[in-house]
Amino acid sequence: MYTMSHTEDFIKDLYLRIGILKPQQLNYHKIANGLGVKLFYWDDSSQALFLKDLACIFLNRNLTQQELWQDFCHELAHVLFHWGNQRRMSESFRQYQETKANQFMYHACVPSFMLNELNIFDATYESVRSVCKLFNVEYEFALKRIRQFIQKKRFMQNLDTKSFQHM
Repeated sequence: MYTMSHTEDFIKDLYLRIGILKPQQLNYHKIANGLGVKLFYWDDSSQALFLKDLACIFLNRNLTQQELWQDFCHELAHVLFHWGNQRRMSESFRQYQETKANQFMYHACVPSFMLNELNIFDATYESVRSVCKLFNVEYEFALKRIRQFIQKKRFMQNLDTKSFQHM
């Protein structure tokens, strides 16, 4: 049995609320519109900003479609959970926000509730390529996400096994 974390539950609830049920529906324009986030494209690195009460995500227009999707999910984490100007905060707090945004990015790009339906049990080349294509992410990204997912699944199975042994 796969038990979802707070982040995984949050993403599932968020996506279901805006009508995203399947990997083919994952689209950063649809997500931005559903959340009232304005998208802009520019030549600088991707980032999230607030202009008064308006959340904005600026994406680097020179990125591949996979990189745009990955960057969007990273910046979405900043919009949803973070505050402050990173140029004015301590390095450790900035690093904390970046780590949390990266964690969120992996789960938002390849949501666990969708990945769980694919019955992936290992990180074979075929599995990784399938996830790349289905979720529009880069190969290394898909590989890392599958490994995260499998590792958590195994951990949860071990917990279940150990809890029954102590009864």
